[in-house]
Amino acid sequence: MSSAQNLNTTMSQETALGLKLWAVIGICVAIFTVLILAIMAMWVALRRKSRRTTAVTVATNNKNKNHLHSQIPIISKEITVDRGNARTLAQSFRDQHQLLRTNSNKDVDNVSQCSSSVYHNDKFGSSVSGDEGGSSCYSGHVSTAKVKQDFAQQQSHEMVVSASPLVGFPGFSQLGWGHWFTLRDLEYATNRFSKENVIGEGGYGVVYRGDLMNGTQVAVKKILNNMGQAEREFRVEVEAIGHVRHKNLVRLLGYCIEGIHRMLVYEYVNNGNLEQWLHGAMHHHGQLSWEARMKVAMGTAKALAYLHEAIEPKVVHRDIKSSNILIDDEYNAKVSDFGLAKLLGSGKTHIATRVMGTFGYVAPEYANSGLLNEKSDVYSFGVLLLEAVTGRDPVDYSRPSNEVNLVEWLKFMVGSKRAEEVVDSNLETKPSIRALKRAILIALKCVDMDSEKRPKMCHVVRMLEAKDSHQAATSSSESHQNKSRSLEIESHPER
Repeated sequence: MSSAQNLNTTMSQETALGLKLWAVIGICVAIFTVLILAIMAMWVALRRKSRRTTAVTVATNNKNKNHLHSQIPIISKEITVDRGNARTLAQSFRDQHQLLRTNSNKDVDNVSQCSSSVYHNDKFGSSVSGDEGGSSCYSGHVSTAKVKQDFAQQQSHEMVVSASPLVGFPGFSQLGWGHWFTLRDLEYATNRFSKENVIGEGGYGVVYRGDLMNGTQVAVKKILNNMGQAEREFRVEVEAIGHVRHKNLVRLLGYCIEGIHRMLVYEYVNNGNLEQWLHGAMHHHGQLSWEARMKVAMGTAKALAYLHEAIEPKVVHRDIKSSNILIDDEYNAKVSDFGLAKLLGSGKTHIATRVMGTFGYVAPEYANSGLLNEKSDVYSFGVLLLEAVTGRDPVDYSRPSNEVNLVEWLKFMVGSKRAEEVVDSNLETKPSIRALKRAILIALKCVDMDSEKRPKMCHVVRMLEAKDSHQAATSSSESHQNKSRSLEIESHPER
């Protein structure tokens, strides 16, 4: 008992700090415990940092060895509609990593061409990329075997397999299509992105002309990194046309992902675009003839028919306009700029999205409701065709008030029996009355205010190919017969 009292007395003694001994001991124990915990936390943090550093070093070494570890997204069947929390490229890649098939020992263009052809053969019985429309454009009595035979013929005719411009160039993609370029490659090609190499620019970024080390000319689209816009733009274009091949679609050759940089590399088309030929910089080369204009319209129609009818999911371009229709030396159309494109999966009649596009070309029902489907592209094509026929801008405020809107003015001219007066006055050789009115009729069908009455693009292709006005008038729905009579196509002989 005395020992316990002695211990209590000892512990209750005041120290030099003015605290009792037991309080000092408790404080020391607490401080020691905190120190131990701090040391353990620092050790764990250093170990994690060491692991991350090791992982980064290994990844960097692998990339330097084979240039195959710069990744692009494997995109899902649907583009997420205007969501702020869009998944990153890395997340998309991790989610679908097991779908990758590496063919690094083969020419990438042959791989993508073959995989694209097999894919379309599996999904569809025909292709609207050529002289015929998609399977929905065939009459009911056509057999499946005949449809597949026609498809194979059209594929061989339209989806031209040319020698790859990148053969012998290092750094093929691990994804089975396209070509992986380093930032250094593209800096060399564009003279360090010189202003002298700029061939186009807009809200999405800047397009540069480039010369690769093997002499191939390319167009390099450098996407601006505005609040994630670069990744979204990159993702959309890769998904829309990364694997497709068609002679009337500008060819996506490859890509570059380094740090914040997102760039796409396209074939270079050096003969301007339709807007430049009709309104601008290409005037010094002369006027675009009627035959050339119709060839450009036909190529554009075939490209859209392919996007709408021959692939799954279908692609809605959403920004068809004259400046996005490139023209090669043989006046073949090349549809470009898929930055606003949306995918429409099977079984879906439309998607709801924010209204985007170019004023004058946007379909009215899409502008009013935000509901988008392929008929929106059909309307835009109709405006484009009227632009090619008349040489006028879709909206021109420099003209009298009743002529500002091209579509409304043309409907007025047709209703007034003055269709012959709408042709571009700059044409050196005017088209026949029959050919002119056939083009106007097709355009008016495409810009019908009722989207359900607009023809499919495969029907538009057939109408453009029709040899006489009767074929053009009867190849679409009967609901347009009143417009056909107002144009009085058959009452005019060929000039």
